[in-house]
Amino acid sequence: MNRAEFLKGVIPFNVLPHEVLAGVADLLHEVSYSKDTQIYQQEVTKMKGVDIIVSGEYESFFYDSAQNKRLTEKHHSGFCYGGVSVLLNRKRSLRTVIAKKGTVVYFLPRKDFRALCHAYEAFFHHFTGEFGKRMLNEEFAHFAKKPTSFEESYIASEQLYSRKIESVGARDIVYCDASAPIYEAARLMAANKTSCMIVRDDKQNVVGYVTDITLRDKVIGQRADYNAPVETVIDNPVMTISSQAYVYEAVLMMFSTKTRYLLVEDQGVYKGMISRNRLLAEQAQSPLVYIQSVKLAQSVDELKSKWEQVPQMITQLIGRGVNAEIVNQIITTVADTIAQKVIEGVIAEMGQPPAKFVFMVLGSEGRKEQTLKTDQDNAIIYEDKANEHREEVREYFLKFADSVSERLNFIGFSFCTGGFMAKNPAWTHSLSHWKRNYESWMKDSLPETVIKFSTFFDCRYLYGEMSIMEELWAFLDEKLQQPMEKLFFYMARNALQYQPPLTSFFKNIRTITVGSQEVFDIKKAMTPIVDLVRVYALRNRIFKVNTGERLKALKEIGVFSETAYHELNQSYYYLMAMRLRRQASQIIHDNAEPDNYIDPNSLTKIEQVTLKEIFKTIEDFQSRIKMEYTNSLF
Repeated sequence: MNRAEFLKGVIPFNVLPHEVLAGVADLLHEVSYSKDTQIYQQEVTKMKGVDIIVSGEYESFFYDSAQNKRLTEKHHSGFCYGGVSVLLNRKRSLRTVIAKKGTVVYFLPRKDFRALCHAYEAFFHHFTGEFGKRMLNEEFAHFAKKPTSFEESYIASEQLYSRKIESVGARDIVYCDASAPIYEAARLMAANKTSCMIVRDDKQNVVGYVTDITLRDKVIGQRADYNAPVETVIDNPVMTISSQAYVYEAVLMMFSTKTRYLLVEDQGVYKGMISRNRLLAEQAQSPLVYIQSVKLAQSVDELKSKWEQVPQMITQLIGRGVNAEIVNQIITTVADTIAQKVIEGVIAEMGQPPAKFVFMVLGSEGRKEQTLKTDQDNAIIYEDKANEHREEVREYFLKFADSVSERLNFIGFSFCTGGFMAKNPAWTHSLSHWKRNYESWMKDSLPETVIKFSTFFDCRYLYGEMSIMEELWAFLDEKLQQPMEKLFFYMARNALQYQPPLTSFFKNIRTITVGSQEVFDIKKAMTPIVDLVRVYALRNRIFKVNTGERLKALKEIGVFSETAYHELNQSYYYLMAMRLRRQASQIIHDNAEPDNYIDPNSLTKIEQVTLKEIFKTIEDFQSRIKMEYTNSLF
């Protein structure tokens, strides 16, 4: 076979000049496989070059933690394997590869392959572009990100069900003789800095335990004789658990038996002791446990402290591979819980409201897409009251809104620079007033009113009377059944103003200068997806508030294909994860206010390539809506 002629039909070697192909042909080594052979192992095998299949078949896949094959693919004559691994994966094979019996390949050494990439940009961009497209597949992206171990990709609350007691780290057991006086036992506990001590009889059998609470309730509280033997005040029974048991089993045992300490046993021998506090501390990263602690906060200062802990939790969750959509929901739930606590506190001080009301959140918080750079976007709707009570009701809610906003600002939710807050008298009104607001925005459909409508369409119930919110949605649903082409036109035009930050020919990420850095604004890069999905949702009267939920609903009614849905959804949440990671890093490592600017040079090659593909996806999405609205509105 003429190797140079063969290479002309192989992508991306077909972009190389004929004379270069002739030179490359001389560098190739032929390799044959007489039986099925695993030739590369994911993340283990160091690639010495790239393979071009001449005949036969390669089977490539990822192994998961149970050694199941995932995303299996078959490759045949003309396929080139190894380019992405060499260029973007530290020379390690990205996937596991089996060469089937009878397969013949041409092997190109790594140094020669790299030389071609340096000399011919189109050749190089084939591999980076292909990888970027693959990263839009959620399952591929999961395995390509390579968590250190699959256990570490679990959210902390899931570790409850996957971790064993032996991994928790039990404390050494402190023993005391049953005949020792109580004061000696207390002294021994203090010396060992332990809150629990195990008591044994003269045959070294465990007979009970003593804790700080034991000493408080049975000795100090009862004015007992501290010279008496400690066995007279011990607690029972002593609960034990195997070192091979799971953490969740220990937690269930503690709650069902009401014991606060467990002895850890391994093959009949006591190895240590764990406390309920220790187990719960191990689960402190679990959002459920953390949110519960926010609900139990007693003061505004404590709520402020809780909010300041969120960046650390977000960093850990994203680092474990938790999807950004879930992370958004966690941030939103924490923020919601804090706001609800603040509202309850203000009502407790001011007294019950003189009318039913709903406190709603708007914008990114309304969409449940809150990040760590967040301000207040909220409003109040109260029920219509008779004329003689209007001023009294309004006075209460304006004062109430001011107090809530001030406290939220203190906690870390800064005032909205655009004034979209209940604190602003324009956004605290009766239900009938709010209906007139929405109706005038839809009817006028001017650029400035469309912005207000977009903000207030992304509204969500937070506290109060849900029926008021439901009545508002029913009103909007009725109005949106009328012709609204002008409204949709301006909303679409606003959405098309933001251009993805790509230079011509998609070669580089376009930057702006901020201070001394060349950066791009990741929030603006995400905005077209949010805005355009909102337009489609409005047009189809879909009242889901979240961009991901709207996308899914639009796919279900056929507005988006399965492919378009996955591309947009994956693109949006990839950008969101990058944005959250950057903001958390600014807060934790730089002790700085978070922003939305990212320096492309701070990103890995994989991230840069993936971003370019995402920006192309967004441009294609914009082109689609431009065509639709060009045909129907211009």
